[in-house]
Amino acid sequence: MHTDELRGCTALVTGGGRGLGRAFATALAEAGAAVAIAARSRDQLVQTETLIRDHGGAAVSVTADVSDPDSVRAMVMQVENALGPVDLLVNNAGTGGPFGPTWEADAEEWWSCLEINLRGAFLCCHAVLPSMIARGRGRIINVASGAGAAPIAYMSAYVTSKAALIHFTETLAAETRPRGIAVFSIHPGTVRTSLSEDLMRSAKGRRWLPWFRGIFERGEDVSPDAASRLVLFLASGAADRLSGRFFMVPEDPAEVVRRAGEVESDDLYVLRLRRLT
Repeated sequence: MHTDELRGCTALVTGGGRGLGRAFATALAEAGAAVAIAARSRDQLVQTETLIRDHGGAAVSVTADVSDPDSVRAMVMQVENALGPVDLLVNNAGTGGPFGPTWEADAEEWWSCLEINLRGAFLCCHAVLPSMIARGRGRIINVASGAGAAPIAYMSAYVTSKAALIHFTETLAAETRPRGIAVFSIHPGTVRTSLSEDLMRSAKGRRWLPWFRGIFERGEDVSPDAASRLVLFLASGAADRLSGRFFMVPEDPAEVVRRAGEVESDDLYVLRLRRLT
């Protein structure tokens, strides 16, 4: 993997105040990118920004709500004024709940999950793409989940939002490929973050998703470093030929790219309806 292309570029990471977003932002900064981090919690943003700066990286932080159009537009304008046009967008901001039977879920909370996970990614793409298209280059990485590729009972909002995000990625890639832009969705693996900890501790998580704790008890979770390496790989341009595809931890992305012809001919790493032949 060659990350030289990241030197001097501007990266915007949403949900960058903690967890995976912090890991992505610090990894991109270490690779030479100027990094903008955005989230709703100002104190967490400051911590991430300080961490990057203390290690010699360039960073700015912006308080923003990705589900609000005005907030997103103001965020992108502030980033562009501070660091220049966005070359790489990492849509990482997300939420998990509500958990439990769909018919018992609070309707507003259910829809809020889609507002953040799906609409948030759309709004951020909508805000940065005009400049990317004008310059004929840019990359977008949408942090989805393996949950978006399979039905998981009692997680209907999260599963629906991530499935839609994967297919949105495919569609956006088809539209932007002729304009020099690459778009990917990823499954970062099951990582121990504050979100996963909250799920394991919550009453609804213990009741409806008891299997989730077992992933960590069996040591099947992965380090944030694995997801960061995947983000760096995609950000480097090494996988641009496979724009629109869904990359997953712990698979080796270099092997997927090496077999790009097979991936394309067999239509792999995309959501498709399979029918009887």
